[in-house]
Amino acid sequence: MPRLVGQIDISKTEAILDAASEVLAERGLAAPIEEIARRAGVSKQTIYNRYGGKTELIQALVGKRVDNITAPLRSPGAEEHPEETLAAYARSLLVVIEKGGYSLMRLTIQSAGELPELAREVYANGPMRSRGQLAEYLELETRAGRMKVEDPMQAAEFFGGMVMANRQIQALLRLPTGLTDAEIDRLAAEAARVFMRAYAA
Repeated sequence: MPRLVGQIDISKTEAILDAASEVLAERGLAAPIEEIARRAGVSKQTIYNRYGGKTELIQALVGKRVDNITAPLRSPGAEEHPEETLAAYARSLLVVIEKGGYSLMRLTIQSAGELPELAREVYANGPMRSRGQLAEYLELETRAGRMKVEDPMQAAEFFGGMVMANRQIQALLRLPTGLTDAEIDRLAAEAARVFMRAYAA
């Protein structure tokens, strides 16, 4: 059965972003668009048509990462089950750290002196957007009477810090955290439990 145009576009987008993630991790910000295109199985022009350039491609990668991390906040039933939702969000953060998902952040930090605007955009569209979506979720829970959060953004920062702890530094320094899937689940559940106790309605 032939794929629809929209399905082909989605498939190409995924291929480009996956290839970009790999090539940038291997070769840094100097990675040529030609190599990304080759690995994605598309033309260089397709990448330029879609993203305009490498900076926009990096922003798309950051956006995809945030969408994956925050997906639990938008899942069916998320509003009715805050502790389980927060645990799922925490697990998403920990999986990014443990599974080597910090290469892009590492590259951004390395190039921040020469490309400060890129660093600002990655920060705004990455960590701050993720925390902002968590803050919006906490505000919804507070309005629904399931939680009592006076400053949702501050609470979101507290939760992210509690989950990431020193593991974020370890990831940036390429030091293994050694977390197993079971330990990730346990840490995520414990962070959600402690947070809910602090902000229970």
